[in-house]
Amino acid sequence: MKLHSIGKLAGLFGALIVILGVTRFSRAANPFVGDWALTIPGGAAGWLGVDEQDGKLSASIMWGAGSVLPVDTVKLDGDALVVTRRQGGGRANRAAVETITATISGDDLKLTTIKRRADGTEFGQTTFTGKRQPPLPPAPDLSKVRFGEPIQLFNGRDLEGWRLVEPEAANGWSVKDGVLTNNPVQEPGAGRRRFGNLRTDREFEDFNVTLETNLPPRGNSGVYIRGIYEVQVADTYGRPPDSHNMGAVYSRITPAEAAEKPPGQWQTMDITFVDRHVTVILNGKKIIDNQPIRGCTGGALWSDVTRPGPVYLQGDHSGVNYRNMVLRPVMK
Repeated sequence: MKLHSIGKLAGLFGALIVILGVTRFSRAANPFVGDWALTIPGGAAGWLGVDEQDGKLSASIMWGAGSVLPVDTVKLDGDALVVTRRQGGGRANRAAVETITATISGDDLKLTTIKRRADGTEFGQTTFTGKRQPPLPPAPDLSKVRFGEPIQLFNGRDLEGWRLVEPEAANGWSVKDGVLTNNPVQEPGAGRRRFGNLRTDREFEDFNVTLETNLPPRGNSGVYIRGIYEVQVADTYGRPPDSHNMGAVYSRITPAEAAEKPPGQWQTMDITFVDRHVTVILNGKKIIDNQPIRGCTGGALWSDVTRPGPVYLQGDHSGVNYRNMVLRPVMK
């Protein structure tokens, strides 16, 4: 065989190896890896994050309310992703296990959930959907961000510009002496009432918001950015830093230090949200510095991280006071 023919065959063989290698790599790539915005059964917001390191899968989930939690198991089963997690609830369901099976089509997930009690009986089977979130952008250079004219979110006189998130809920919000107050008092002898959260009528994209808040002992509230990311407002004075403490992005970002004051004192919060990154200054101390938020937190109005949303104040837990709420939108 002539040398040039041998060379051609060698080149073809090398190209074939490259093609086979690319194909094998493509088949090996896991399309489920990433962050998924869920619309869970009943329409509430959820989130699923799937990671892979050294060929090993891990996943965390946020289901409507509460914290982002690691799942018990996650694996590929053919073309499906199968996740299991412990199902909370009443005593009869305490040992139940929930299995969530997801199939993928482009950037969309179709998911089925089914629960099994300790005796093996199945219940609660239903379907829901998910959408791949766009990748997190790089951290913005905040020194170059320009803010627009300040907007007074709270006029100090009444609830103009605000409304309940849940119109059917009890309204514990009122205004007195320039202070926005939530007082969710249950009436003795009456059935337990569910008190509502309060949101701005207006919706915003990226912005800086400053405010003052005052909590009673064991008070619990929150300031939601775009209606989906909760910056925690709670009486956690004296505790070490935790992702559930004052100033944290609830269950997602732990403050660098504990900067909260004792209950009953006015505290200042300065929150900047740009390109899905957040900075929190609590009582003059920067406790979160331009950190990314992977997805929505418990109590989110929706799971779509791309849409604008309101500032909303959590009012279904305890009493809380707010005042001097000013927002400056980012100028694009």
